[in-house]
Amino acid sequence: MTSAGKRVLIVDDEAPIREMIAVALEMAGYQCIEAENVQDAHSIVVDKRPDMILLDWMLPGVSGVEFARRLKREETTAEVPIIMLTAKGEEENKVQGLDAGADDYITKPFSPRELVARLKAVLRRATPMGVEETIEVNGLILDPVCHRVMSDDSPVDVGPTEYRLLQFFMTHQERAYSRSQLLDQVWGGNVYVEERTVDVHIRRLRKALGATHEHLIQTVRGTGYRFSTKAS
Repeated sequence: MTSAGKRVLIVDDEAPIREMIAVALEMAGYQCIEAENVQDAHSIVVDKRPDMILLDWMLPGVSGVEFARRLKREETTAEVPIIMLTAKGEEENKVQGLDAGADDYITKPFSPRELVARLKAVLRRATPMGVEETIEVNGLILDPVCHRVMSDDSPVDVGPTEYRLLQFFMTHQERAYSRSQLLDQVWGGNVYVEERTVDVHIRRLRKALGATHEHLIQTVRGTGYRFSTKAS
């Protein structure tokens, strides 16, 4: 996965730190947006949809940890990866940051090279292999760059979770997955969700795909589900 065009929001109330980070990331091929507080950062997240947030722990007003919690609670922003930046190195603070939904944690002072390496690793985990290539199966098209699903040239309206589920299925065809495997792959291993939630989202996804393509998502009795172009 290339860094080209990936947009990173840097949230820190100290301008020299934002500048140092922005210089390092821009040299590595990232686009940077800066915010000095949570209010500005939230507007940018809503308007500009960054691919990653570098979030300082200590911010004026609302803390970075509370902002991370807020982003993870909102369905539209829950999937944006977050790296917490902090001078707090104690284990308790690290756990608190990760519990708030941060994907990684880096303690100041850090080298620009370390930051870029950690950022690449988090983006790689957040972006499955082959995810930037358009996938087409029997007239069903998923375009990850535009975040769009088309069925025989007509747009398909799917929610964020159904989109991720379909993306996983289309990149892992012809194999049966249990509900717990789907939870790990689509929702993430650190999310506590009932296995039956998978059934709800499968039903929604089939409904969205309609008569033309719902048959591609097959129920495998005693196991779970698979995406297949072959008759079940």
